[in-house]
Amino acid sequence: MSTPPPVHEDISDLLSDLEEDRFSCPLEIRKKAMDFLARREYGQAELIRKLADKGYRRNIVETVVCQLRQEGLQDDDRFAEAFVQSRINQGKGPVRIRLDLGHRGIADAVIELAIEASRADWRGLAEAVRRRKFGAGLPKDFKEKARQMRFLQYRGFEQDQVQAAFDSE
Repeated sequence: MSTPPPVHEDISDLLSDLEEDRFSCPLEIRKKAMDFLARREYGQAELIRKLADKGYRRNIVETVVCQLRQEGLQDDDRFAEAFVQSRINQGKGPVRIRLDLGHRGIADAVIELAIEASRADWRGLAEAVRRRKFGAGLPKDFKEKARQMRFLQYRGFEQDQVQAAFDSE
């Protein structure tokens, strides 16, 4: 097996420039962003961070993502609504959802609108999560009740919602 001939200096310089240029090319960045958005919704800050982590130049990434936002291909409101619904389906409460969306760079006003738009019955969800995890019966002693309450608080339910999970029956 023979080794390939060495690449001429001029060609090797061009090759490295092409690789460097790929990370600065708005069309390449747009294509990668569209690949991400085809799989699932992303918040603006999360998409910018993900593209920058892949090595694309941040200033160009921000411009491209702003264009996608203007075209309606990326939308924080749509992302927040989908995110809230997926977390509700996982049995997460509003406190946890707010925290997770905040970590993803979504504005507080957008978070509140998405939570309101979900029209979730948080008390009913807290009760359903408790029943699914611990069974239909209420805890017999304080220690077990405290453990179940901590679990619901960890899942992101507010105190009144946690209490409502034990008031039914």
